[in-house]
Amino acid sequence: MAMVIEGEERIEAPVETVWQALNDPEVLKDCIPGCEELEKTSDTGFSAVVALKIGPIKARFNGAVELTNLNPPNSYTISGEGKGGVAGFAKGGADVSLKADGPDATILTYSAKADVGGKMAQLGSRLIQSTSKKLAGQFFSDFNTRVSGGGEDAVA
Repeated sequence: MAMVIEGEERIEAPVETVWQALNDPEVLKDCIPGCEELEKTSDTGFSAVVALKIGPIKARFNGAVELTNLNPPNSYTISGEGKGGVAGFAKGGADVSLKADGPDATILTYSAKADVGGKMAQLGSRLIQSTSKKLAGQFFSDFNTRVSGGGEDAVA
């Protein structure tokens, strides 16, 4: 069962800074909801462990995150696939693009796709859609907070 989620964030940081953060495993780990581990396996690949709850089902997914279609510092595709044992599998990806909004701000636009199978797919599309939307929204708003200086890099 597949779905598409789209959104936009205005980030108070230059495009270069946003691009670097999008490629930084520490930043990604902190912003991916439920992410417990994220380790670089190559220049564009990571192994990940993510714990998620969808409705009544809790699952820990072991999987991989891959960055493709890299066009620095304008756009890339981030995709992940994880197996959650009896709960099933989840895979998703987002096309992310950056556009300067003046010298010190960036408009980040994303179009994400998510697909789940197995036990989780039986929970019904409305629940999965709303959960996916929430998770995508949470990732990008946490990312925004972190990059625009709301994180520990904020200068007092």
